[in-house]
Amino acid sequence: MFTAYNNLPNNSRVWIYQSDREFSQNEVDFITEKAIEFINNWTRHGDDLKGSFTIKYHQFLVLAVDENFNNISGCSIDASVRFIKQLETLLKVDLMNKMNITFKHGEHINMVKLADFQQFAKDNKITDETIVFNNLVTTKEDFENNWEIPAKQSWHQRFLI
Repeated sequence: MFTAYNNLPNNSRVWIYQSDREFSQNEVDFITEKAIEFINNWTRHGDDLKGSFTIKYHQFLVLAVDENFNNISGCSIDASVRFIKQLETLLKVDLMNKMNITFKHGEHINMVKLADFQQFAKDNKITDETIVFNNLVTTKEDFENNWEIPAKQSWHQRFLI
């Protein structure tokens, strides 16, 4: 059962999928249509799930589910992963690579491989004040408050000198 993202409680569970490239507006429209369709049919052992999504910076797709309504199950999570993989195939993007790191340089979003991020940190091209995207957050509240943060406040800080 789809609901507006803003209507979900702060403790809703989230999963962040970052694209290896920016989505076009047509792709955002396509993802929106497909995500609403998926969420309207998303269930846990036959029981509806109340969920939503948001797209940030034309590059991050965030799925969310209100576990106060119904808890999510392993099968439900598997269904969401299948949905993401379908989007990858249809849009020819990589949404599942956890070894890609994203950070801001001014207002520009940069994505690099983990090894490159580590080298940038060694070369001081990335500092403790560089804004990074912490895709490990698990709740809507954390997403809104602790997703886009200085590297020194994230797991990324282990690579800083």
